[in-house]
Amino acid sequence: MVEQYRQILEKYRNLGKELSSGVISGEQAGYAAAMKEFSALAPLAEKIQELQKLEENLEETRKILSDPATDEELLSLAKEDEYQTEKQIEKTEQELRLLLLPKDEDADKNVIIEIRGGTGGEEGALFAATLYRMYTMYCEKKHWQTEILFMNETERGGFKEIGFLVKGKGAYDALRFESGVHRVQRVPETESQGRIHTSAATVAVLPEAEEVDVTIDPSDLQIDTFRSGGAGGQHVNKTESAIRITHLPTGIVAECQDERSQYKNKEKALRILRARIFQAEKEKQARAIAGERKAQVGSGDRSQRIRTYNYPQGRVTDHRINLTIYRLAAVLDGDLDELTNALREADQAKKLAESGV
Repeated sequence: MVEQYRQILEKYRNLGKELSSGVISGEQAGYAAAMKEFSALAPLAEKIQELQKLEENLEETRKILSDPATDEELLSLAKEDEYQTEKQIEKTEQELRLLLLPKDEDADKNVIIEIRGGTGGEEGALFAATLYRMYTMYCEKKHWQTEILFMNETERGGFKEIGFLVKGKGAYDALRFESGVHRVQRVPETESQGRIHTSAATVAVLPEAEEVDVTIDPSDLQIDTFRSGGAGGQHVNKTESAIRITHLPTGIVAECQDERSQYKNKEKALRILRARIFQAEKEKQARAIAGERKAQVGSGDRSQRIRTYNYPQGRVTDHRINLTIYRLAAVLDGDLDELTNALREADQAKKLAESGV
């Protein structure tokens, strides 16, 4: 590790010198790549320098402790300093190991979230609406923008399905573990005898794919137009503005009928299609690398039950990491940090154990 740290610092310093001296200028093709690499190395270099300083301090403290001439008062202070510095070194080494883990290339991408009502009929659709509200409130707290891509409402205000885009730095990294089956246990408004019902909704979290991520040959697309259906709107059923796009090689389909403009519906449908194709390719690659083994925080498969929201007990339980929080109301109001942070930490711990770093 010491040699690895030395090489990282050397590379960071050399790049810094080259960029500041003009050896690599902004007019050269490699400037952007060099700046990107320099920025990526900066947190690592700073943490390595922090570790080196702590190790130097520890060495000085131990010299004082080993000196027979050290008086009792100074000895006591030095022992406490040694203990605190050792703890800080351990913490810094852990932070360094995390920084050395391969970065998820999609971590800072925007994200498309798709929610669908599952078992429970209308109650499942209403729970889908509850989850949509929870996620949009979470996004507001993070100052991320949201944009509805498609939705299919029920008469009582639930969603058979809804898809929306979240724009913001770190959105995918924070929300990627939300994929799966979310189960709710509560008394439906229509239940006259106060019986608790169990219903569910599925959530899919897809990093938004740029055109450079997924190349789609227009000849591989089948584009169908149809009349919009659903609740309200004067344009509904009058013009064929709704768009359904099928990617013939994979059979993946995306449609949008929420805009009056056929062009806008096509643009949104292509955005959804690109994300779905990108996610399917990512999952294919992950299966090839990991075989059938599942990650500690789950495979992300939407057939997997990941979380239960229990209204009578006021609790939320994430089954992948056995975490239960008795703050249901706060969670449903978008206070998701405790859950998302715990899931991220579990994922990091697993990767550390596998990497041997």
